[in-house]
Amino acid sequence: MDFSFTEEQNKFRQEVRNFLEEEIKKGYWEPACDAWVQGFDLGFTKRVAQRGWIGLTWPKEYGGQGRSHVDRLILTEEMLRYGAPAACHWFGDRQVGGTILSFGSEELKREFLPRIVKGEAYFGLGMSEPGAGSDLASLQTRAVEDGDYYVINGQKTWASCASFAQYFDVYARTDPEAPRHRGISEFIVDARSPGLSRIPMTDITGTEAWNDVFFDNVRVHKRYLIGEKNRGFYQVLHQLDYERSGMERLMGNYPLFEAIIQFAKDNKLSQEPVIRNKLAQLQIEFEVGRLLIYRVALVMEDGRAPNWESAMSKAYSTEFEKHLAGVAMEVLGPYGQLMSGSKLVPLRGMALHSYLGSKGYSLQAGTTEILKNILAVRGLGLPSS
Repeated sequence: MDFSFTEEQNKFRQEVRNFLEEEIKKGYWEPACDAWVQGFDLGFTKRVAQRGWIGLTWPKEYGGQGRSHVDRLILTEEMLRYGAPAACHWFGDRQVGGTILSFGSEELKREFLPRIVKGEAYFGLGMSEPGAGSDLASLQTRAVEDGDYYVINGQKTWASCASFAQYFDVYARTDPEAPRHRGISEFIVDARSPGLSRIPMTDITGTEAWNDVFFDNVRVHKRYLIGEKNRGFYQVLHQLDYERSGMERLMGNYPLFEAIIQFAKDNKLSQEPVIRNKLAQLQIEFEVGRLLIYRVALVMEDGRAPNWESAMSKAYSTEFEKHLAGVAMEVLGPYGQLMSGSKLVPLRGMALHSYLGSKGYSLQAGTTEILKNILAVRGLGLPSS
């Protein structure tokens, strides 16, 4: 089995690295943990778009490059390695654009895909609700037909990137009489729509990356329905396969990973057998997770949605991220509890940020328990009951 990359892929990786190192050298931004979901930098997104690195795998007729999923994973891996502030375009590039490409009308493809590629359309996610988190089939937001429009009422919570979103990818119930897994539809909703309001949510790390989003008689034209009416739940399953499979589930805190290793070297802590073994174990776990995710990319290259493969890689990667945060706190001792901005804080407070944030990693994009069920039923063929 050959795990090597082609010469072209190695050149592409180096091109991405050179770009990111130049960005840091110019002082445009500093590497940060969870920057893929918390680092909102419109200028960075524009500069990435100018290089043609958004929508990398999409057909050229919609502005994409028609490149491989492995190429896109290389790009993603380096963005995460350097902790680049890519949140403005992340969701449009990673999943919403792919959903439009897979299920949307030709009109929607022409309207949105080129704008995503140019870094001109930023998307937030409207999935979870106060009473429907991991069990998305329980959502209660309603969309009722009214002539050429749907009228949406309800609330979404933990709406990712909502503060900066120009559009929301919203799932709403269009047939309340149907079984709960049916009767759900998917819409693109303009964030400027009358009746749509947002309340920022500040999480335990002090970051405002999510919102509560309220829909009060928000009117959405029928042309912004993605795919078939009442088939939204099946479409979101397809979308989540791609959301869960990404390298961000493994490398969201990679700047901390590199920093804690360097810290141990600089302070002679790597000579301590216990610490050396902990860091070595982290490196082993990281390499295993990386191979699992590249396996997902190869499944996508074969033209199949990475269902149980993405569930497995996400469940594994989540545990790695939690382990990394715990080891970093152990290595830094009491200093690891200091927040960014404190006088004596090491590593710019990344350890505490990662430790606090890690408590939610096993919930985002599906709980670990749900992912294990997917792996058991769809991957191993075990009975569901």
